Amino acid sequence: MTDLAEALTSRIDNLEARIAYQDETIEALNRTVVEQWARLDAALARIRQLEARIREVQVSAIRDPGDEAPPPHY
Repeated sequence: MTDLAEALTSRIDNLEARIAYQDETIEALNRTVVEQWARLDAALARIRQLEARIREVQVSAIRDPGDEAPPPHY
């Protein structure tokens, strides 16, 4: 081969290696993003549960004291 052909072949090989490495990196980043979204969805679901629970506690704490029966010693 001529020097030009060898140089072009070397450049192509280097580019192919870089693309392969970048593909691996992109796949790893994609897996990380998918995992983070799953964790975020779980956290948001838990927050919604806790908000509902807090609302229940607040409603029960705001009850009118007249609604309660007097203690048995009265």
